Amino acid sequence: MKRRTVMLRLGGAGAVGPFTARAQRTAMPVVGYLSNGSRDAFAPYVGAFLGGLREAGFDDGRNVAIEYRWIGGQFSRVSALVAELIDRKPDVLVMSEAALRVVPAGLTIPIVALFAADPVKYSNVASYSRPGGGVTGVQMFTYELGTKRLQLLREIVPSPAAITVLANPANPVPAAKDDLGSVVEFARAAGQRIEILGASTPAEIDAAFAVMAERRAAGLLVMGDPFFNSRREQIIGLAARHAIPALYEWRQFTEVGGFVSYGASFTDTQHQMGRHAGAILKGAKPAELPIVQTVKVELIINMKTARTLGIEIPQSLSGRADEVIE
Repeated sequence: MKRRTVMLRLGGAGAVGPFTARAQRTAMPVVGYLSNGSRDAFAPYVGAFLGGLREAGFDDGRNVAIEYRWIGGQFSRVSALVAELIDRKPDVLVMSEAALRVVPAGLTIPIVALFAADPVKYSNVASYSRPGGGVTGVQMFTYELGTKRLQLLREIVPSPAAITVLANPANPVPAAKDDLGSVVEFARAAGQRIEILGASTPAEIDAAFAVMAERRAAGLLVMGDPFFNSRREQIIGLAARHAIPALYEWRQFTEVGGFVSYGASFTDTQHQMGRHAGAILKGAKPAELPIVQTVKVELIINMKTARTLGIEIPQSLSGRADEVIE
């Protein structure tokens, strides 16, 4: 698979501290914050990010200004939104790996990136301890847990019927495709029938669930994807309507009625992103600021949804859960 690499270089010491050209023109530094999700869906995460900034001594509106942009899972908008934020000349950019891939080479604005998978393998980062260039950030296991989620779903709904895998073909991150490939390989080795359905728009999500209902899917694995996160209420509602047991990535799915989730804590991740952004505003160089790996992975089970579906959760699984929602 051909991958587009991202080469970023810092122009000089002034590019990494709070006293850049932009900050000299205004009373406070500026953070450009670009999220893959929507404003409403990411409200709790933004709060965690602001908390991390506060730990570094920066309060939004008091001594730092934040420029927000929202991709809303529509990856076709990434390039335009990145360019828009760069034009604002912020002192630091906070963005996802998908956005990082369209940043122009030679950009002198330091970046705190959320890496969805191994940044050394996928994003041309020198190492975790010393990233080099103008990028640092946080790595979480967005695209590395697909096979584990399928294993969990098979524990819950052992059935000869096919399990549906919902994936977003418009996701530009190579690790997302690799994660889906790992799920396919695991299913083949385990003798598990699966059917992959793609959805990149709300209408395509509706269409995918219509197919699942017609074919009586035994279960649903929703692949990790920011678009699906931004449409979680739609997906959960459709899964409930068609009585399909579904396993998701984020705990935010189970908190609003989803069946089971297994994934990293996005709240913790955003908090650390805020701390990194604050460190850069205080003068830290991204090249020397280690990339932090998120190690907290949560298994959340919504027992109310399980009872509605008529599914008895194995004791071996509920005993391993980090949280059981009654």
